[in-house]
Amino acid sequence: MKKDILRLGLALAIFAAGACVSLAFVYAVTGPTIAGLEQEKLAAALKDLFPGADAFAPIEPGLVASDSSVSFPGAWQATAGEAIIGVAIKGSGKSYGGTAVMLIGVSSDKRIVGARVLTLADTPGLGANALSPTYFVDRSSKTTFPGQFTGKPVTDPFEVKNDVIAISASTITSKSLTKIVKLAGEAGSTWLAAHATGGSL
Repeated sequence: MKKDILRLGLALAIFAAGACVSLAFVYAVTGPTIAGLEQEKLAAALKDLFPGADAFAPIEPGLVASDSSVSFPGAWQATAGEAIIGVAIKGSGKSYGGTAVMLIGVSSDKRIVGARVLTLADTPGLGANALSPTYFVDRSSKTTFPGQFTGKPVTDPFEVKNDVIAISASTITSKSLTKIVKLAGEAGSTWLAAHATGGSL
């Protein structure tokens, strides 16, 4: 009986070790590819926010949100020639289904040039509609939830159901994403006030 248990334990240990080696090999092969695709996706999103920019440089040290519930894992200055025309900020915060990640562009004239939802695990058909390009909070103008922030002054209240249209039946998601945009707008405009050298979008 003891020998059978030892054999079983040894077999399980060998199997576990083999699985770990296989997973490590798969990650070593696919890791660089995934990282490369994420970089391409980020580069495309930055250019989408600032089509007039010809370069994006990481901001070091990074920006800090005025509310600790939101973090900024990345920020980039957008330049056209020698002029800084804006800043793009990757913002992360808690939403209904977990962590939400957005990319927000802020112009030197203290406006949101655009907001993109990069990661969101909220309820399909409800909060997840923030990711849908065909879900409109204003059907007449075909405005999506993140689309409504384009051109919005960072000095606005950013209050859901006031100057921000909520996603239907998804108040938590709407407030969470709005908070990320608002805090990114404030941090971006503050940084630009100290660093921008002029230029417009």
